[in-house]
Amino acid sequence: QVQLVESGGGLVQPGGSLRLSCVVSGSPFSIYAMGWYRQAPGKQRELVATITSAGRRNYADSVKGRFTISRDNVKNTMYLQINSLKPEDTAVYYCNAEHPYSKKDYWGQGTQVTVSS
Repeated sequence: QVQLVESGGGLVQPGGSLRLSCVVSGSPFSIYAMGWYRQAPGKQRELVATITSAGRRNYADSVKGRFTISRDNVKNTMYLQINSLKPEDTAVYYCNAEHPYSKKDYWGQGTQVTVSS
């Protein structure tokens, strides 16, 4: 059973930074395409960034230049470095893993990021 556990969220002032982590257990981490999604109150869940098993990165236009996705296949962990936070970045951030063959999705429970002065 694949399990994803996010951490690192919190309350931060505009312009601040956070680093989110997602630890994956129960399956070989390195084969999965990974991603971060977020859902703000009253809005649909949206893609933030993805990283393939080969390390190719993709970002939503709204976060390019401020967010950096990375992965450590030794630690079975994916990260999201978030800089220059804006109030509109406030959301629950979810970790996603997609199996390369079955395309089955796995999700974490989410971590809250709140940007407010």
